Amino acid sequence: MEEKVGRLFEELGLLKEKMKELLEENQRLTVENRHLRKLHEQNLSTTRDKILNKAEQESPEEQSDKGQPRVGEGYDNLARLYQEGFHICNLHYGSLRTEGDCLFCLSFLNK
Repeated sequence: MEEKVGRLFEELGLLKEKMKELLEENQRLTVENRHLRKLHEQNLSTTRDKILNKAEQESPEEQSDKGQPRVGEGYDNLARLYQEGFHICNLHYGSLRTEGDCLFCLSFLNK
């Protein structure tokens, strides 16, 4: 009986330690999530501001008159997807960018 109580006490100690680790990880992930949401909101507002400023500067007719190709809504959507952390290149389209900027995506955006 004493041995069983001893084992249960050890298991309880291990469970407490595991629970402590999980609570710490949960707190860390909560802070990281909050930070990422804030960063995401900043990126969205920056992208939105750039698009609005670009639209205000020149109308589509003015762009066509100068011989410059018009940048359409599709391009803006791809730029937004890239800003949100997704690949837009043909190699990894739609997958999450985990290692910073992708040269293929950037060259596609700069065309």
